[in-house]
Amino acid sequence: MESPPFPAVAVFCGASSGNRPEFESLAFSVGKALAEQGITVVYGGGSVGLMGALANGALSVGGTVHGVITRYLDGCELGHTGINELEVVETMLERKARMAELSDAFISLPGGFGTLDELYEMLTWSLLSIHNKPNGILNFDGFYDSLKTFLFESQVGGGFIRKEDAANLIFSDNLVDLLAEMRQSHESGNSTLYT
Repeated sequence: MESPPFPAVAVFCGASSGNRPEFESLAFSVGKALAEQGITVVYGGGSVGLMGALANGALSVGGTVHGVITRYLDGCELGHTGINELEVVETMLERKARMAELSDAFISLPGGFGTLDELYEMLTWSLLSIHNKPNGILNFDGFYDSLKTFLFESQVGGGFIRKEDAANLIFSDNLVDLLAEMRQSHESGNSTLYT
């Protein structure tokens, strides 16, 4: 069996299910696909919404799932009790830092404020050389098209982000292609963010 492109991947996604059943189906299939490749799924530890579907997808094929949740959210009975490991931390910042520490790459699925916060924090940490891990977006049904436009037209166009740095946020509508592109970017040594 070929070695996985990354031993562990943090997946950022909504604690809500959104308003389309396809969102949960996507999250379940991503968890399952990652687990089938022998990739440990690291995520926010939730049992509901896309987070719960992601974890359940990985568990459905015997995958390893490592969740990190805050004490407050766990106290609201939102922690997933069926995963391999559920770490409880005090703050959201600790949660992000621990997820980053446990992971070799990051993938964002549809989500809200928290998902965008995690996505941009990991990009910022890359730019500041806090880590050198690739960051991808699984752009399901164009969900992140407007973010891509904002990134390149507003942020790059406004002179706040260099084009070559923005290009290191990898967009794909296909998980297999996304993982391959992230691995290539990480191993090439050509990217600004991942040197």
